[in-house]
Amino acid sequence: MKFYNREKELEQLAEIRQRSFDNHSQLTVITGRRRIGKTKLILKSCEDTPTVYLFVSRNNEAALCQMFAESVTNSLNVPFPKGIRSFVELFAQIIMLGRIEKFNLVIDEFQELYNINPAIFSGIQDIWDRFKDSTHINFIASGSVYTLMHKIFLDYNEPLYGRCDTVMKIRPFDTSVLSEILKEHKADYTNDDLLALYTVTGGVPKYVEILMDRKAYTVSDIIRRVTEENSIFLEEGNILLIQEFGKKYGNYFSILTAIASGRNTAPEIAEAIGEPSIGGMLSRLEEDYEIISKKRPVLSKERSQNVHYEITDNFLRFWFRYIARNQDVIQMGNYHYLYETVLSDYPTYSGLTLEIWFRQKMKESGQFKIIGGWWNTAKGAKGQQWEIDIVALTATKEKKAYVAEVKRQSKNFRPEQFRTKIEHLSHKVLPDYEIDSRLLTLDDMQTF
Repeated sequence: MKFYNREKELEQLAEIRQRSFDNHSQLTVITGRRRIGKTKLILKSCEDTPTVYLFVSRNNEAALCQMFAESVTNSLNVPFPKGIRSFVELFAQIIMLGRIEKFNLVIDEFQELYNINPAIFSGIQDIWDRFKDSTHINFIASGSVYTLMHKIFLDYNEPLYGRCDTVMKIRPFDTSVLSEILKEHKADYTNDDLLALYTVTGGVPKYVEILMDRKAYTVSDIIRRVTEENSIFLEEGNILLIQEFGKKYGNYFSILTAIASGRNTAPEIAEAIGEPSIGGMLSRLEEDYEIISKKRPVLSKERSQNVHYEITDNFLRFWFRYIARNQDVIQMGNYHYLYETVLSDYPTYSGLTLEIWFRQKMKESGQFKIIGGWWNTAKGAKGQQWEIDIVALTATKEKKAYVAEVKRQSKNFRPEQFRTKIEHLSHKVLPDYEIDSRLLTLDDMQTF
């Protein structure tokens, strides 16, 4: 698949490189989840300029230094000392080259140095502090284990705290880019096909590339490729999260499985996993790992206990709902049953993703300052739960609110019920707001 999007990131990286070459060395930290396209972006930004690319694998330090020394020699075509067994010594030699050469230094999976020798970071700090102002190196440190990269560079107690000039977190493709990609591969795709691509990949470039390479352009083909034997998607959730959680992944997996199953309040999650004290784990999943987020009704107070939890990554939400819960089926090799299970439930499950799609498009528009939902328990005879899918407040001085009900098909819409909920919302929460309301369906995915 060709290189898509990332124009803003490439422009920023080009500006940083120019500062490095014209003034003095700069350190840029690039993070983002696995498969998000960090390496492709970095190498694209370094095209046509001298670049030393070092990938940190879990290896012996001396063996790594030998490989890295060869890479420097081949990349810059300059003599480089042999027999170096210490990464700090090797790093010092590379930085010294920055006095006579202008080049990009990319260290990919930088966080793996922690597992090889944690003392390396103190050595890097010392060398960088002494020589960055007299050298011309565009130093990019990239890593996919977000929590460890955050610890290395943003923890006050760590040696490299305060050393990075720029921190970039790479995010999934926008909705417009997903539309562009699918159109180039299948001009007559349907909105449901586009929603399926978004539901499974969430815009993660590598996942999109895998499906496009396998000509999975329709709902059924996308689900078939994801659930087939030897699909990388089947193990991806395990690989992605065990990297982050380490040996303590069991309870976190249970919490995420509960949320993906619709048990999204703290009491419901605690009951589902049989563990009453989950506050700390929920906080870590939200604040440290950034895998879940709290959702409160629009304009409710920060300390409100009316909280729902949501998995923020589309692929992980899908994976925990269907793959993690069907490990027995996968172990038995019954991939057809898995495919049929996902396909039959897709119309129901994708309704939630459609809501997320519209929220994402609204966020990308830049027209709103608050985008969320609203729910409340009515005190009427039936005691029904009243919920509005989208409530967005415009980013203008005028008090305007955009309120929407999201349905896959308009036939499932109940206009009278919706008007009643809007009246209640207007009276209780938005008394001073002008409210613009409407129904959003599959048909509105690209015209909205």
